[in-house]
Amino acid sequence: MQHHEIIVIGGGPAAITLAKQLGKEKDLAVIRPEDHSMIYCAMPYVIEGLLHIERTLKKDTLVTDAGAVLIRGSAASVDFSGKVITLSDGTALSYDKIVMATGAEPFIPPIPGAELKGVTGFKTKNNLAGILDFIKSGLKRAVVVGAGAIGIELALALSDAGLTVDLVDMASSILPNLLDREMTEEVEAEVIRKGVNLHLGAKVMGLEGHSSVEHVLLDNGVRIHFDPLDECSEESETLTHEGIVIFAAGMKTNLDLVKGSGIELGRDGIIVNNRMETSLKDVYAAGDCTQYVSGITGKPVPGKLATNAVPMGRVLADNLLGKDHIYPGFFNGAATRVGQFFVGGTGLSETAAVQAGYKPVTGYSEVTTQFPIMPEAKKMRMKIIADTDTQRLLGAQIVSGEPVTGRIDLLTFAIQKQSVLSDLIDLSYSSQPYQSFFPAANSVVLAADEALKKLG
Repeated sequence: MQHHEIIVIGGGPAAITLAKQLGKEKDLAVIRPEDHSMIYCAMPYVIEGLLHIERTLKKDTLVTDAGAVLIRGSAASVDFSGKVITLSDGTALSYDKIVMATGAEPFIPPIPGAELKGVTGFKTKNNLAGILDFIKSGLKRAVVVGAGAIGIELALALSDAGLTVDLVDMASSILPNLLDREMTEEVEAEVIRKGVNLHLGAKVMGLEGHSSVEHVLLDNGVRIHFDPLDECSEESETLTHEGIVIFAAGMKTNLDLVKGSGIELGRDGIIVNNRMETSLKDVYAAGDCTQYVSGITGKPVPGKLATNAVPMGRVLADNLLGKDHIYPGFFNGAATRVGQFFVGGTGLSETAAVQAGYKPVTGYSEVTTQFPIMPEAKKMRMKIIADTDTQRLLGAQIVSGEPVTGRIDLLTFAIQKQSVLSDLIDLSYSSQPYQSFFPAANSVVLAADEALKKLG
C-alpha cells in the first residue's frame, strides 16, 4: 500500500497552497478528482469570448514542481481510525495526517423540475463546457439564479454572447452580500442597460418541461418562457425550446467522506479551529469545505472565497511545520466588475452589522479616481460602516469607474487591525493626478470624517 506522510484530498486553492508550502519539506500527496484545477472567477470571461477555456486551467506543475505528488483520482471513502483512503478505482493509500480540502459545489435547490436537461450550476469545467455547448447549439435565452458577483458576471457575459438573459434573486437589490441597497443604484441601472432582465425580490419555485427545461416559475407569479409562444398559445410538440437555467446563488459543502466519522460538522461545513484542526486527531481541513468564524464578530459566517482558502492553507502549512500560526477569521474582502463599474466590499455591510447586534454609524465620500481636471477622471463613491459605541471600523464599500481592490485591501487591513475612525482620519496617503483625487482630500479620510461628525 502506498503511504504518504500527509495526504490532501482536493485540488483547489487550499490544496495548491499546501503543496507549495510543504512539498519540499514533507512527503505530501494531493488527490485531485478533476482533470484540472480551474481559475473559477475567470469562467464568465470564457463565455464572453475574452478567454479560451484552456487559459482558465491551472498547470499540474503548480503541485509537482513544488515537490508534492499529484494523484488523479477520486476518494471513495476514508477510514479515519485506520488512516486509509480508498479511491474510486479501488486503490488504497495510507497516511499519517490528512487534510480535507474538498471544496464546495453549486447549490441547486430541490424544486420541481431541477432534474431537467438545461439545469446546471456554475463552478466546474464540466459546467462551463456544457454551457458553451448549449450556446454553440443555438441557445437563445438563459435564466441565471443569484445576483451576487458570479451571477452578475455570468449574466452579463451571456448577454454579451447574444442571449436574452433573466437574472433572478430573492434579495431586493443586487450584490446583497457586498453592497448595501443605496450603493447599488448605479450598478443596478448598468445591469439593465446591458440588456439583462432583473427579477429582484423573487424566488424560483419550479421548473417545467418535458425532458428539457421550458419554463421557470417565480413566486411572484412571473413565468419565464424559453420559447416564442405567449401564454395563450398552444405548444407544438415539434417546437425546439432553447433555454438554460444556471444556479449561481450559493455553494454547499460535499460532506460525504466525513459523515459518520465523528468529525464535528456545522451548517456550512467541517468545523475547524484557528489552526485548521478538526475535532479528530491528525485530521485537518481548509478552504470551502470548512465552517469558520468572522474576524469581526467571532461567530460563524460564510466565507467560500479563494482569498480565504489560500491563507487558511498557509496557516495550516505553518502549523504542520511546527510553527504557531493563528488564522484570524473571515473578513471577506471581495470585488467584481459590472459593466463600466468596479465594485468592492469588505467586512460587514450596514445591514449585516445591525443583524450582528451593532449600532452602526456610516460615512460617505464621493471623489474622482484622478484629479477632476484630468480628462479620464471617473466618479468613485465610498461608504464606511463603524460601531457607534467603540468607533471601530466594521466594513466598507466602493463603487468606482476604476479598479478598487487596492483600497478594499487597505480597508480590510484596517478592519483586521481593529482600527477606529480616528485612525482613518490620520491616514497618511499619496496623491498623483493620474491616480487619485486632489491632495486636499482622500476618500477614506472624508468618509471617516463624516461618520465622526455624526457622532458629535
